[in-house]
Amino acid sequence: MKALLYKQFRLVCHPMTGIFCLFGVMVLIPNYPYSVIFFYVTLGLFFSFMNLRERRDLYYCAILPVRKGDAVRAACLFTGIIELLSLVVMVPFAVLAVQLDPTKDNLVGMDPNPMLFAAGLLIYALFNGIFLTDFYKTGYKVGVAFVKAVIPMTVLMFLLEGVVHVPGFDWLDDVTAAAQLRQLPILLAALVIYLLGMLLTCREAVRRFEQVDL
Repeated sequence: MKALLYKQFRLVCHPMTGIFCLFGVMVLIPNYPYSVIFFYVTLGLFFSFMNLRERRDLYYCAILPVRKGDAVRAACLFTGIIELLSLVVMVPFAVLAVQLDPTKDNLVGMDPNPMLFAAGLLIYALFNGIFLTDFYKTGYKVGVAFVKAVIPMTVLMFLLEGVVHVPGFDWLDDVTAAAQLRQLPILLAALVIYLLGMLLTCREAVRRFEQVDL
């Protein structure tokens, strides 16, 4: 698995995937829909899976002394690392954004607080559940899988950006210490959903790919 993961980063990972991981700096932009940052990360993953298809990586893995499902597990692990890395990169910029403007109030959507990171985990979980399982149903229809994943993901992005402005939920759009403390359970719940979702997604993707006749 370590060798397969190394291959993912060296031979499959598109340069833009790493660059999009750095887009966490965009939380410094005032009045911006920060959930768009997560879309860019998924777009980078789409580019990497296009690389995987164009370089016939799955056929290459088929002639290696590894199990067929291991190629899928390595790709799922690669996806998870990229997504979690993008959130880690965002952390210092979110802290800096609040330090620069302690009363920060994003008129467009979410503020850089734990709720934003929880939203990112939920968005990624939904994307993975659709994109990875649909792609490994064939092993080559990456564009179709991406479109199928992006449509419900976009709907979720709008819902998450809007719910923080609903009366009674304004504490989700707050950067004060007390409000962020209240948001931590939501972040932890989102993390559990993401991790369980990735495990189930990987299992289903492996099951579907093992039925594919290369």
